[in-house]
Amino acid sequence: MAADTPLAPVDSRLVHAHGLAALVTLLLSVTFGIVISLQLWMPDLGAGTPWMSWGRLRYAHTQGIMLGWLANAFFAFLYHAVPRLTGRPVSSPILGRWLFAIWNLAVIAPGWVLVLAGVSQPLEWAEFPLVVDAFAVVGLLMALVQFVPPFFSRGLESLYVSSWYIIGGLIFTALAYPMGNIVPEFVPGAAGAAFSGLWIHDAVGLFVTPLALAIIYYVIPAVTGKPIFSHFLSMLGFWLLFFLYPLNGTHHYVLSVIPMSTQLTAITASALLGVTVIIVVANLLLSLHGSGVFPRDAGLRFVVMSTIFYLVVSVQGSMQAFMSVNAYVHFTDWVIGHSHLAMLGFATFAAAGGLAHAWPHIPGARYNPRAMTWAYWLLFSGLLIMVTHLTIAGLLEAQVWQAGGPWLDSLEVAKPHWVVRTYSAIPIAGGFIAFLLGLTTGPRVALPVVPRVESAE
Repeated sequence: MAADTPLAPVDSRLVHAHGLAALVTLLLSVTFGIVISLQLWMPDLGAGTPWMSWGRLRYAHTQGIMLGWLANAFFAFLYHAVPRLTGRPVSSPILGRWLFAIWNLAVIAPGWVLVLAGVSQPLEWAEFPLVVDAFAVVGLLMALVQFVPPFFSRGLESLYVSSWYIIGGLIFTALAYPMGNIVPEFVPGAAGAAFSGLWIHDAVGLFVTPLALAIIYYVIPAVTGKPIFSHFLSMLGFWLLFFLYPLNGTHHYVLSVIPMSTQLTAITASALLGVTVIIVVANLLLSLHGSGVFPRDAGLRFVVMSTIFYLVVSVQGSMQAFMSVNAYVHFTDWVIGHSHLAMLGFATFAAAGGLAHAWPHIPGARYNPRAMTWAYWLLFSGLLIMVTHLTIAGLLEAQVWQAGGPWLDSLEVAKPHWVVRTYSAIPIAGGFIAFLLGLTTGPRVALPVVPRVESAE
């Protein structure tokens, strides 16, 4: 930030509340994920107990990760970052308390109860039923009112790169959520699937990615004290992301009944998006020159690895969109490894970096750097083990299918890797527990002295 940017009060209580809510929902979501990973090679686990069926737990797992863990972590970071980026407080403390209550008590909690009770909608990344979706839309509109107006108080010329991503992410999500969660219920057949396919990627590309990148673009200059390498490349990446991402969601339906022109458009957009990510990541890595791959600062360390994961998963995703690759790996565990690299790698490491950066600024909060170091290495190692074995399992499954072998043979070749995947949950769960301890143990933070130069964007 410029040295003359005025300081604004930060509602640290909401940073704290959303941060803890994020970690509680994360641990519950991880528990659901562990159980469904066990059921792949122990299919009788939970038999006869409807709420423990694989499908219901899987819905609770995916929705909990996106709307429980990531959304709460993003909100926590926004309460820290928006006043520092704008020099203005967020719109309303009262609105903030209502947003916290609606998001956690009218979206997450009842959403989990309903899907575990068998009340859901069969839409990928949109499994919470319509009654919950209505409250989610209300919550997203409240987030828009809470966080966006401060950015326009000083004019567009004063916006930092993080600011653009925050504004874009919140606005596009408020528009895309009802499109993907509500519209398909009333549009039948392939057209409804196309809407749903857009949301599958918009959930990642227009909600998770912009807010994760907002954290990355904020934390790097805030910790290093150096500006982003190129503002032009930053803004080029921003506009290409928001132009291309809405076009590529249909690549989930390559070689389907969706019109071929739509499929080819999605494939082209996916390839161009891979080039966009290379530009963005190159700019970020040049901005990190001299910081190392494993910086000492915990928040920056998570953010650096998030940036690397972003490059890998995005290039991989662009490759998967091509018809020849898609025909080989579609429906295999390769795709599951890819999705975990996106949500557990890129998005989660960015969210963790945002919380680790914001937490020491909360007066009276506890912070344990040693626990944060343990959290980083446990998560890093567990993720590598999981993604590696899911990728191998996917390639073996594809080999069996391409050879025309029986479907049961593909289960046999994948089973050893499913077992390793379950055991990889030990370091992953341990990492998240260590992260929670990092934010709840250790010495209390003294009243922080917030410098005038909080961000050097």
